[in-house]
Amino acid sequence: MTSATAPTHVFDVGQENFESEVLQASLEVPVLIDFWAEWCGPCKTLGPMLEKLAAEYNGAFRLGKVDVDKHQQLAAMFGIRSIPTVMLVKDGQIADGFAGALPEGQLREFLSRHVQPLDGAANDVEEAPAETAADTVARLRAEVIASPDRPELKLDLALALMRDGQADAAEAELIALPANLATDARAVRLRNQLELARSLDGAPTLAALRQRVEADAGDWEARDLLGVRLLLEGEAAEGLEQFLTILGKARDWRDGQAKKRLLAAFSTLDDTDLVGRYRRRMASLVF
Repeated sequence: MTSATAPTHVFDVGQENFESEVLQASLEVPVLIDFWAEWCGPCKTLGPMLEKLAAEYNGAFRLGKVDVDKHQQLAAMFGIRSIPTVMLVKDGQIADGFAGALPEGQLREFLSRHVQPLDGAANDVEEAPAETAADTVARLRAEVIASPDRPELKLDLALALMRDGQADAAEAELIALPANLATDARAVRLRNQLELARSLDGAPTLAALRQRVEADAGDWEARDLLGVRLLLEGEAAEGLEQFLTILGKARDWRDGQAKKRLLAAFSTLDDTDLVGRYRRRMASLVF
């Protein structure tokens, strides 16, 4: 996907240069690795945005491109299950990552957590406006109309609708996806998000659920709904704690619902460190 005129901070990664251009180079500057393939529709959306940001940051990070069809060993080493997937390597270690074609605003937010713009690039990066969830929905609706032969855009739209709080519209787009996209990792993630959101239909408020749990620590229904509310409102760790409590004290409640909640929650979270910690804690309770 890179061209001969691409700036030096965008480069192709293979087994032959991985050690020097990624691991060793990441000791000096963060290296973002984009795992992609020619046949991947979402990759064609994400790739140009990443290259645009690499140009804006002007060397504050380097962007390495891994064609997973040509370099299957590298993809396997990173545990890549779907594409596009992006990994950030810093100081010789994987520092963070995400799967799927995030909108530009979320890409900027991701980079801001790990990369400090160089002085020459700081103004450009700071002045670039972040795309809101509503802006993303509007942009993708237009792209779907303009490119009806690209069904992957409908999945992007479904995800954007969910982020904008339009669960019904997101579900409608999800149901209408072609069969080859219905099992995409991002579609599975969205399906789990919708299932979690639907479980709160008619549920008490966050404050009311907290009161019920404080009054009766064994009110598993209240604790379960509290966990879902916390998870969907951005308090992921506290939400996961509720499910772990149920799993530890009432594992068989509602046919093991706490374990199902945890697995569904893991698929919706981007924080790999958080997910890893809670997966290990869940495993210690289950096995």
